[in-house]
Amino acid sequence: MDFDRDRLSTVQLVPPTPFSPDGQAILPEVLEDFLRTVHHKGIRVVLPGAGTGEFHSLTASEVVSCVQAARKAMGREGIVVAPIGLGLHHALETGKGAIEVGADALLVMPPVHPYLSDSGVRDYFDFLMKKLPKPFLVYKKGPFPSDDLLVELGASDQFIGVKYAVNDLDAFTRFAAKVGGQLGLYCGTAERYAPFFHLAGATGYTSGAGNLCPRLTLAMHQALVEGRYQEAMRLLALLRPIEDGRARSADSYNISLLKTGLSLLGRDFGPPRPPQRQVTEQEAWEIKRLLDPILVAEAALDH
Repeated sequence: MDFDRDRLSTVQLVPPTPFSPDGQAILPEVLEDFLRTVHHKGIRVVLPGAGTGEFHSLTASEVVSCVQAARKAMGREGIVVAPIGLGLHHALETGKGAIEVGADALLVMPPVHPYLSDSGVRDYFDFLMKKLPKPFLVYKKGPFPSDDLLVELGASDQFIGVKYAVNDLDAFTRFAAKVGGQLGLYCGTAERYAPFFHLAGATGYTSGAGNLCPRLTLAMHQALVEGRYQEAMRLLALLRPIEDGRARSADSYNISLLKTGLSLLGRDFGPPRPPQRQVTEQEAWEIKRLLDPILVAEAALDH
């Protein structure tokens, strides 16, 4: 397929989805305005409505609306990767709608079905790739799809990359050696693990922290690309409190911390939808204290 995979070798931002105060409606215009801002600050790849965008709480039409808002915000120089997943009907409906509104590629989210096997997952991918004529990436967050199946799928020109979110660096290193540049490889567990995945063969990483401090995480990625590892680790140390905070209690602050942080920046993204965690007033104060020095460092790069 005619797609420049190298354009994905950067920070891939996963924005939260803004909701109305009661959480019932999404607000695409808020997302579009926000993404225009981060695009101005250097972000070039976005995954609207994906994991941090509460994919599993969104309808297919809501995901498509997020993709459309992102397309408007990013212009033609940005890359918009649309998430698809859940049942085949949901995945197909979302994928068709996302393509219609301008998605550049599709990301197959981790399967949540019980009784999984590589055989069944292969059928799932084959069906979607035949029906949806766009480049495909896969979000690996568990044993299925296996690394062997991903190598097999990589024989197709349509399958272009893997968002690898299993923090087993030895397994990832072996996988990177097997695909040998055949697939784009991206760290799916954000800044805390990005330097180590980079050394093992990843060329980019997904980010939630970049919603709050895009310049800091872009600077960290650039340092990795240029082999300035001491600087990359210095920047990671600045960013790490965000990721450590999001990871508390089995990653259950992943979305709510970012939405709280955005509200401190004057951007009201509304509450997370249940069953995502809500934050208490005390927790919001703790998040503000955690973010203050990071936002000062980000502001220094703005200038």
